[in-house]
Amino acid sequence: MNRTTLSLIAGATALAVVTGFAALTAPDASGTDTATRAASHLPVERTSLLCPAPSTSDLAETSYTSFTPVTKGAGSGGRAELRPAVPEPDGEDGTGKDESVARPGKPVLKPAEPGRPVTGETSGGDAPALVGTAEGRYAPGWTVQETTEVAAGTGRGLHGVNCTAPDTEFWFPGAGTAADRTDYVHLTNPDDSAAVVDIELYGKDGALKSEVGEGITVKPHASERILLSTLTDAEQTDLTVHVSVRSGRVGAAVQALDDKLGGDWLAAATDPAGSLVLPGLPKDAKAVRLVLFTPGDTDADLKVRLAAPSGLITPAGHETVHVKAGMTTAVDLGDVTRGEAGSLVLTPTDRSVPVVAAARVVRGKAGEEETAFVPATSPVGTRATSVGNTAKGTTLSLTAPGGTVRVKVTASAGSEGGTAATKTFTIRAGTTQNVEAPVPSGAKGSYALTVEPEPGGSAVYAARLLTAGGDVPGFTVQTLPDDRGTVAVPDADEDLAVLQR
Repeated sequence: MNRTTLSLIAGATALAVVTGFAALTAPDASGTDTATRAASHLPVERTSLLCPAPSTSDLAETSYTSFTPVTKGAGSGGRAELRPAVPEPDGEDGTGKDESVARPGKPVLKPAEPGRPVTGETSGGDAPALVGTAEGRYAPGWTVQETTEVAAGTGRGLHGVNCTAPDTEFWFPGAGTAADRTDYVHLTNPDDSAAVVDIELYGKDGALKSEVGEGITVKPHASERILLSTLTDAEQTDLTVHVSVRSGRVGAAVQALDDKLGGDWLAAATDPAGSLVLPGLPKDAKAVRLVLFTPGDTDADLKVRLAAPSGLITPAGHETVHVKAGMTTAVDLGDVTRGEAGSLVLTPTDRSVPVVAAARVVRGKAGEEETAFVPATSPVGTRATSVGNTAKGTTLSLTAPGGTVRVKVTASAGSEGGTAATKTFTIRAGTTQNVEAPVPSGAKGSYALTVEPEPGGSAVYAARLLTAGGDVPGFTVQTLPDDRGTVAVPDADEDLAVLQR
C-alpha cells in the first residue's frame, strides 16, 4: 500500500470522526439545544475469553463447555474458537505483525451455533491455558466454563471457573500462603505484545513486602503460573491479592489448593464498592469464612446480613464487621446458612467506603471436606449465562436484596440433544431462593441456563452450585454477572454541514 493510498484512508477516517462528533455535539440551526437521544443497545461484535491451565495433577479430568445465547440483531456471520496459549518464538514479541497471521496453536474447541452448547475434554496435568475469540453472532454473551475433577492429592475435588475477559486490574480476597495451602496466580496474555504485571499481597497487618511480584512479564499469547509463597516468606491464612497491569492486559485467576480441604478456583471479586452481595452460599455449608479488604486510606464499617428464603436476617454475633484500611480482615461465620438458601449482603453502617470481599465455603463430613469460593459480584443486569449444567448436579440461586422482581430462566438444548425450556420466577425483596430451574426436554449432555430479570426491575444477583459424585464428592460455585452481550451505542446521524461552519 503506497503513501498516497494511506493518506486518503487517513483523511477519510478523520472526516468520519469529525462528522460523528459534530452530529453528537453541534446545536441545531435555531440556536436551541437538541435533546440527547437515548443510546441504542446493540449486540457486541467481538468477545475475548481466557481460560487458565486447569491443573498440574496427572489425575485431573477437565471438561470445557462453550455456549452463546441467541441474541436478537446479532446477524448471521461470525465464528468462535479456543486455542492453546502458546508464546511466540524467542526474540519475537508480535509487535507490528500482520493481523491476518493465524494465532499460535490449533483450535481445541470450536463452539456450535448460538443456542446449543458444545463440549470438549482433556486429561492429565499438561493441559495449557486457552485463548478464545468469538466474532459476529457467536460473540454476544459468549460463555465458557472450565471444570476439573481431581481424584486425590492436594486440592482434590471439583474445580470450576468461568473463562474471563482480559482486563487490567483484579482483586482476590481469600487467597493464602499458610503451610497447608498451595495457591497460584494464573496470568494469561491474549495479545500480540508482552504484558507487564505487578502482584501485591495484603495480609492482616497490611502490605507484604515483595520485589519478586513487581514487573512480571507475560509473553504474547502465553500464560504464567506464579506460586504465591514464592512472593513472600510470610505464612498467612487470609490474603488479598491485587493484580495490576502496567502495560497490556491479561486474564487472571487464583487456584487455591488445600492439603486437607480440597480446593477450587478463586475468581476475581467485583470492583471495590460500598455495598456488596455474595450470592449462592450452599445451604449445607458447614463453615463460611468471609474475607474483606479496603484498598483506600479509610477504615470501613459494614452491616452483615444474610438474605434467606424468609428475608434479611442478621447472623448472631456478627452484626457488623470493621475493616481496617489496607489490611485483610477475616470473619468466621460458621454454618451461617443453617440448611437454607442464603446470600451475604454487606452494606455500610454509616459512610460508604469501597471494599472487596469473598467467602470461603466448606462442605462435607469430617475427612471428606471440600472447598469453594464465592466472591462478591455485580448484578445479573440484562442477562447472565451459566454453562456445564446437569439435571441432578445443578442448583441455581437467585437473590433480590432491594426489591421484588420477576426473573426468566431458560435452559438451552443439551450438548447432545434436547429442546430448550423456560420458567419464570418471582423473587421477593430481601430473599434468596434456590429455584427449580428448567431442564431441557429430552436433555442429553450438559446445558446452559440463561437468566434474564424483568426490565426495569430491582437488581438480581445469581450463582450456580455444581456438584459431582464419584469417589470424592466435590462442588464448585460460579457467580453470574451480566454477560456483556450488548453495548450502548450513541444514536448519531452524519452531518456534513458542520464542515462548513
